[in-house]
Amino acid sequence: MLVLLAKNWTPKIDPTDYWLSEKLDGVRAYWTGSQFLSRNGNVFHAPEFFTQGLPPIALDGELWLGRKQFQSAVGIVKTQSGAKDEMWRDITFQVFDAPDASGAFEARMQYVEATLQGLCFAQPLSHVRCDGVDHLLQYLRDVELAGGEGVMLRAPNSAYERKRSASLLKVKTFHDAEATVTAHEPGKGKHAGRLGALVCVTAAGVPFNVGTGFRDADRAAPPAIGSRITYSYQELTESGAPRFPVFVRRFADL
Repeated sequence: MLVLLAKNWTPKIDPTDYWLSEKLDGVRAYWTGSQFLSRNGNVFHAPEFFTQGLPPIALDGELWLGRKQFQSAVGIVKTQSGAKDEMWRDITFQVFDAPDASGAFEARMQYVEATLQGLCFAQPLSHVRCDGVDHLLQYLRDVELAGGEGVMLRAPNSAYERKRSASLLKVKTFHDAEATVTAHEPGKGKHAGRLGALVCVTAAGVPFNVGTGFRDADRAAPPAIGSRITYSYQELTESGAPRFPVFVRRFADL
């Protein structure tokens, strides 16, 4: 399943006139006109009440349960037995494109808005025109303060490209925190005989692994078990574990 994928925004890119939207922490879903598919082509067995009224044309979006509810959403949409059908009533299909509709992005979203009008479980994702970098950063702060994951930028007048494209950019803030090292995992392949990952616990006692961000010297002589490190991450999962943790440095307890 080839879908449009985002690249990362950098300050070198002027976001003026791009379309801003919240980056939803949901499950990417592609409505083929008759069923939902994952990015890998797996079928999501949505109940009939959820798909009723959806058009016989492709729609791209996310099955969204709410902010910081990604893992719960996955548990619902992956179930095939029908045992969790009623839980689909808490999910919405947030649509951010109609790949096969005619016209540029703005025209396709007008089609989405008209087509989904009156549906209970599907709605067009809200977009606002970006006034510049200050507007983007304020929008990002507002989303993050509300518990959101980040922001997406969509290029004006853009086509739907079934690849990773600069017409869609993601904007996130990384956070720093400290953790205690509890174990060393040995490396494999090019890191054989050296550190592969640090097993750590957060200040709240949640275990996680850090496997990236190390220099060669760090892998050869890793932080001692019981010592603390500083790491960066994008956000916390529902269980409190950091997502995409990256080693920054050994903690300087001055």
